[in-house]
Amino acid sequence: MITFDLNCGNGHQFEGWFASSADFDAQKSGGMLACPTCNDGRIQKALSVPNVSRKGNQRAVALPSVPTALPETNSETRTVARTEALAPEVFSPAMAELVQKLARAQSDMLDKSQWVGGNFAETARAIHYGEEPDRFIHGETSSNEAKALVEEGIGIAPLLFPVVPPSAKN
Repeated sequence: MITFDLNCGNGHQFEGWFASSADFDAQKSGGMLACPTCNDGRIQKALSVPNVSRKGNQRAVALPSVPTALPETNSETRTVARTEALAPEVFSPAMAELVQKLARAQSDMLDKSQWVGGNFAETARAIHYGEEPDRFIHGETSSNEAKALVEEGIGIAPLLFPVVPPSAKN
């Protein structure tokens, strides 16, 4: 059995259990799905997070709150990693759509950007002061270094979603 989070055309969210994804598609195309709240037949799969089991040697990590400023760290680099995602029911359909659009926009931007890894601060300064060609870059830096860049008037922004460095990809 597979569970899908579903939305009706009126914005109600509910859960549906199906033998397979093909079973969902068959029931949808056969008009056999309806919202349990309003009986609307315009049913779509909602944004959902796959349930991937952790390895036995991994600890659960609580989700961080959204910071209003860059956090202080003792480490030289600041890497954003989240082992758990927000539950889908936290998002309304409109919010889920917005999150998907933001993720696509970040992905499109990263396609046009160069990964500079731990050399982010140095490369950003070199670009700002005309020592390197103007281009989009992304990488890692410490929170203190990021604050220093902002104080120098160098425009930077944190990424909204975690990014896997190219060297860490399979």
